[in-house]
Amino acid sequence: MPYTELPGARVPIRMWADPAEVDPGALDQLRNTATLPWIAGLAVMPDVHYGKGATVGSVIAMRDAVCPAAVGVDIGCGMSAVRTSLTANDLPGDLSHLRARIEQAIPVGRGMHASPVDPGRLHGFPTAGWEDFWSRFGTVAEAVRFRRERAGQQMGTLGSGNHMIEFCLDSEDQVWLMLHSGSRNIGKELAEHHIGIAQALPHNQGLVDRDLAVFLARTPQMAAYRNDLYWAQEYAKHNRAVMMGLFKDVVRKEFKKAKPVFEQEISCHHNYVAEERYEGVDLLVTRKGAIRAGSGEYGIIPGSMGTSSYIVKGLGNAAAFNSASHGAGRRMSRNAAKRRFTLKDLEEQTRGVECRKDAGVIDEIPAAYKPIEQVMERQRDLVEVVAKLKQVVCVKG
Repeated sequence: MPYTELPGARVPIRMWADPAEVDPGALDQLRNTATLPWIAGLAVMPDVHYGKGATVGSVIAMRDAVCPAAVGVDIGCGMSAVRTSLTANDLPGDLSHLRARIEQAIPVGRGMHASPVDPGRLHGFPTAGWEDFWSRFGTVAEAVRFRRERAGQQMGTLGSGNHMIEFCLDSEDQVWLMLHSGSRNIGKELAEHHIGIAQALPHNQGLVDRDLAVFLARTPQMAAYRNDLYWAQEYAKHNRAVMMGLFKDVVRKEFKKAKPVFEQEISCHHNYVAEERYEGVDLLVTRKGAIRAGSGEYGIIPGSMGTSSYIVKGLGNAAAFNSASHGAGRRMSRNAAKRRFTLKDLEEQTRGVECRKDAGVIDEIPAAYKPIEQVMERQRDLVEVVAKLKQVVCVKG
C-alpha cells in the first residue's frame, strides 16, 4: 500500500506521511476531523503539520458541507510559475540589482500599491472578465465591503511569511519565474467573518473541536460563504497573475538585449474548495496545504528559500482525491525557528541565493522545513516530476 491507513471515527485517515514523524497535535487534529458527521474521506499529504483551525496538508472530502477553517484564512493561496527563454548564461554575476528591481515593482510584507494596478498596461495580460470580477465585490459580506479600496491596492502584492518571488534555474540552466501568494487581507477578513458565523450555528455546538464548524448545503449561510469563498479564490488567482505580469515586465527591462520569451503560465491553488465527483458521489473537497493533482494536471511544489522546488504533473490518484503536497511543510514553529537559529545559520543555508539574510526572515530558514526531497519521495504515486528548480534570487516580505 503506498499510504498508511490510520483508523478514524467515521473514515480512515490515509497518510502519505510516516505517522511516527507527524506532530502529535496534527494527529489529534486529523482524528478530530474524522469525527465530522458529513465527512466522506480524509487524505493527508507528506508535508503535513499542525495548523490553525485545521491541519495543513489535509484533503477533506465532505457531503453537503464545508468547513471554512479547513480552507484557512488565506483563501486561494497558491503558486504560479513560468519558464522563460533565458538561460544561466544570460545572468549577470551580481543579482542584487535584479532583486531590488523586483522589490520596487511588487510591494512586499504589508505594503500595497499607491493606486490599483491597471492590468491593461501589463504586456499580454488577459483582461477579459476583470471588470465583472470587481463588480461582484458588491455581493460579498457587507461586513468587509469597506475594504474595497485596500483590496484594489493590494492586488498584485506579495505579503509576508512563506510567500515569495523567485528567479530560478532548472537542471538544464533554463530560467523560471515563480511566486507564491494568496488573497491578501481581503481573503483573511472574509474567512474570519464566516468562521465566526459557522461557530455560532446550532448544528456545530456538539463538535469535538469548534474550529471544525461547518456550513451545510441548501442554507443561506452556506450560499453566502460559497459566494465569498469563490470570489476570494478568484482574487488570489488574479493577484498572482498581476504579480507575474509585473515580474515579467522587470525581466523584460533587465534583460532587454536577450529579448526574453515566456511560456504558458502554470498556476495552482493550495488553500481552496472544489466541487468534485468520486465513485459517483458529488463532494466538496477542501485542500488546505495541498494541490490538485489530477491525471496530467500541472502543479508546483516549492521547497524553502534555500532549497529546490518542483514542477510536477499529477497522476490522478483517487485515493488521495487527486491531490499532492503544497510544499515541504514546516517541521518547527516560527517561534521555535527564531529561538534555535542564528543569522550565521541563515547565511550558510541560503548561500548562493540573492535574498534577505536578516533577523526578519530567520523563521523562514530552510532547516525550519522538512527536506523537500523526502516529501517528494513519499508522493511518487501522486505526481511525476517535470522540472526541478533552484532559486538564485528570492524575494521575501
